[in-house]
Amino acid sequence: MMRKAWVAGMLAAGLAWGAGSALAQQPLTEVTFGTNWLAQGEHGGYYQALADGTYEKYGLKVTIVPGGPRASNRMLMTVGKLDFYMGGSMIQAFSAVEKDIPTVVVAAHFQKEPQILMSHPGQGLDSFADLKKSNDILLSKDAVATFFQWMKAEHGFRDEQVKPFGFNPAPFIANSQAVQQGYVTSEPLTIEKAAGFKPNVFLLADHGFSSYSTTVETRREVVETNPDLVQRFVDASTIGWYNYLYGDNTKAKELIKRDNPEMTDELLAYSHAKMKEHGIVDSGDAQSLGIGAMTDARMKDFFDKMVKAGLFKPDLDYRKAYTLQFVNKGVGLELKPRK
Repeated sequence: MMRKAWVAGMLAAGLAWGAGSALAQQPLTEVTFGTNWLAQGEHGGYYQALADGTYEKYGLKVTIVPGGPRASNRMLMTVGKLDFYMGGSMIQAFSAVEKDIPTVVVAAHFQKEPQILMSHPGQGLDSFADLKKSNDILLSKDAVATFFQWMKAEHGFRDEQVKPFGFNPAPFIANSQAVQQGYVTSEPLTIEKAAGFKPNVFLLADHGFSSYSTTVETRREVVETNPDLVQRFVDASTIGWYNYLYGDNTKAKELIKRDNPEMTDELLAYSHAKMKEHGIVDSGDAQSLGIGAMTDARMKDFFDKMVKAGLFKPDLDYRKAYTLQFVNKGVGLELKPRK
């Protein structure tokens, strides 16, 4: 009887090993993921999942396709040339619904939009409200068309305050009364190194600009026909973000520098620190629901603000822009260090 039990146990173990081996030998699903700019620390979670094998553990062979000034990755995703795309704020996603483009946000890996305004310290522009005194707010055309409309509607800023921004910090540095747009993860360091002072930094998310950012978008047909693929990509990317923030991200940073040779270790370290300091990735609902979290209430809050700002009509069915099907499941929460 003991020998029979031993044989049965060995047979069961053999079958289990065979099943696991067969699963491991299954070919990986090839996935293309387009980012919206050149490789940088703000893309770290995706490079982490690639570097440490997380994507492979989820049965995926992921190719990251960097964006840039001449790239059109969002369009490539829309027409099926890329599987997933890293979006910016939810304004893009709402616009897609308005234009009847069948794309959908399936995760939001930034709880806060990293957009900031900067001012010179000690010049009477030391609070967010003080910025309304400046007549030299340096903004790009995209900024004027998006978050500045919210600034006007919500905080009383005026069109005549805006001056064109050519993505050159020299005019800001030279003018002590100037205000300049930027990202909390990069531009303050640029100013500090070039001008020798630390600028005042105002994160718009902390003043009511409640958009999610660094979203994962795909086509609605992918969500409907291959939800398992979407779930695996979202989960693996989420785990990548936990490991990038809280684990050893050395290999991920090397991959970022491979794709963007102009990226420096100093800027990568700075962006990593600022993402953690300001809760860009892991704050708010993400603390209980997991990185990538989204909620209906947060989406409605931001949409209502954009309606007030005149960007969208109130009858737009903004809920078509996203789905909660693949998030809010606590994936990766165990990877966050306990205080």
